[in-house]
Amino acid sequence: MVKYIRILPNMVAAPNWQEIYYHFSSTKEINQLAHIKNIKTNQMIHNTAISKDLANKKLHVIREFDAPVEKVWKAWTESSLLDKWWAPKPWKTETKLMDFTEGGLWLYCMAGPNGEKAYCRVDFKTINPGQSFSAVSSFCDEDGNADDNFPRMYWLNEFIATTTGAKVEVAISFDSEADLQKIVEMGFEGGFNMGLGNLDELLQTEEF
Repeated sequence: MVKYIRILPNMVAAPNWQEIYYHFSSTKEINQLAHIKNIKTNQMIHNTAISKDLANKKLHVIREFDAPVEKVWKAWTESSLLDKWWAPKPWKTETKLMDFTEGGLWLYCMAGPNGEKAYCRVDFKTINPGQSFSAVSSFCDEDGNADDNFPRMYWLNEFIATTTGAKVEVAISFDSEADLQKIVEMGFEGGFNMGLGNLDELLQTEEF
């Protein structure tokens, strides 16, 4: 069952994933919805595998795409394309600053249908062009000042060519098990899966 988290006008505190995303009660239901969408659109949409490694304070995400790894890399690293898929609908991503270099920054907001805005920053650490990059993401204000009330997420994204397209493997580390649990409780899994579904659709278009 899908639950929509309504955002009230007075919700002006630091952003919360659960305020932005539809919340799914299980990965099984996410996959069922993706299957239904696949039937309706006649598109190949892959499932997202998300697993928790509490002992090592990590989330692991694996997703395959029917597109060349070069296109998938581009969609993850160019703001004009990230803006088209990163946020779950009906929210939209709006980039304020993008510098995809080691030591660079992506500052963006997720803009809601009623004028809501939730800002995040991504600090790029290492980049192996076409193959992987690592980054630290934080909730922040519109000027990029990090909000320490929310967990930081340490990302390692790897892009692997397959016989049918590409596979993205994401490892997200946390400072503590409590931080990992908080992000999960805030609806990260369902929201990120919806964003990856948007990317599936984008890769089927001729916008590259």
